[in-house]
Amino acid sequence: MVERLDLGIVTPVLTLLPRAHARWEETGTFDDVVAIVEAAGRFGYHHATCSGHVAVPVPVAEVRGGRYWDPLATFGFLAARTTTIRLATHVLVLGYHHPLEIAKRYGTLDRVSGGRLILGVGVGSLEEEFDLLGVPFADRGSRGDDALRALRATFGRAEPEYHGAHYDIEGFLVEPCGVQAEVPLWIGGRTARSLRRAVELADGWAPFGLRSAEIGEMLARARDTEAWSTRASESRPNPFAVVLQNERPLDPLGEPDRVREQLDRLTAAGANALNVRFTHHSRAHYIEQLESLAALNQPS
Repeated sequence: MVERLDLGIVTPVLTLLPRAHARWEETGTFDDVVAIVEAAGRFGYHHATCSGHVAVPVPVAEVRGGRYWDPLATFGFLAARTTTIRLATHVLVLGYHHPLEIAKRYGTLDRVSGGRLILGVGVGSLEEEFDLLGVPFADRGSRGDDALRALRATFGRAEPEYHGAHYDIEGFLVEPCGVQAEVPLWIGGRTARSLRRAVELADGWAPFGLRSAEIGEMLARARDTEAWSTRASESRPNPFAVVLQNERPLDPLGEPDRVREQLDRLTAAGANALNVRFTHHSRAHYIEQLESLAALNQPS
C-alpha cells in the first residue's frame, strides 16, 4: 500500500550534477525554474529545494558539479511568484554562516514568503571551501551542533538570546525576524551521525547517496536509541520528517507501475517526504511529470 508522501522537487537548472542532470538543463533559464516551481505549487507539491555552495574547486566540480544558484536570492524571487509551496534550503552549510546571520537573512525570507521556509542544513564536507572562506573545518561537527541549538533559540525572535560552546548571543535586536519561531530544521547527510544529529537537534533527516535498504536499517537502529524515545515523548510542533530521494529518476508518465513500486519501497524504508528527481527532456515534459506523479501519490 502506498501512503501519501509530502512531495518536494530537486529543482532543475539550479544545480547541474554530473551524470544526473538532463541535457536541456545546461541551457535552461530562470524562467524555466519559475514555471516549474509555480506548476509544482499548483499540483500540491510540498516544497522545492535549492542548495548552497559559495565556490567549488574546479577538480571537485567534476564530481559535485559547479553550478549552485544562491538559495536566498533564488527563493526571494520564487516567494513572490508562489503562495503555498515551501522553500527548502538543501543544504545550507552551517559553518559558512554565523547562526544569527542565518536567523536574520533567512528570517527575512520566511517573513516575505509568509512562513514557508524550511532550513535544510549540514555541517559540510568540502574542506577547500572552508579554507577559502576562512572558517574552521576540523571542529565543524561541534560547531554545527551549537549552531543548530542557537538557531532553535534565536530564529523568529526579535530579541534573541543563546549561550553555547561556540556562540554567545544577547543584547541585540533582529528586525524583521522570521514568522516561524519553530522553523523546520532538516539535516542533510549520509552518515549515522547525521541521523543522530537530526533526531537530537532538528525536525527531519534528508539523506542523499544511500539506498533505501541502508536507510531502513539506519532508521531501525535509531528508533532503538534513547534520543528517539525522548523525542517521541516530547511535544514538538513539527513531526519528524524523513525526506528521501528516489534512487533512480521517476518516470510516472512512462512507467506508472514502476513508480508506484518505488514510492512503496521508499515508504517502507521510513519516508514520509520525498525529494524527487524525474526523467525529463524539457520544461514542458518536467511539468507533465509533476502532474502525473501528483495523481499517483494518493493512498491506495
